[in-house]
Amino acid sequence: MSEQTAAIVSKVWGMCNPLRDDGVSYGDYLEQLTYLIFLKMSDEYSRPPYKRETGIPTGFTWADMHTLKGCRRRLPWPAMW
Repeated sequence: MSEQTAAIVSKVWGMCNPLRDDGVSYGDYLEQLTYLIFLKMSDEYSRPPYKRETGIPTGFTWADMHTLKGCRRRLPWPAMW
């Protein structure tokens, strides 16, 4: 495993610790992290040099999530359905 890959893995597991400490199950925080990684990748593809349209509605993008604090940071996906 490269040093960069190890750093990414370490960051992801670092994000899991607060979730686990709050009593969130493995499956639940895996789902939450999957959504966050998807949003981050989508954000990166929407910027130069890619400049792709992501189709993610306003209010649900990585930039929108990044501005939220505390409990408001919980993913609002159920509100979309």
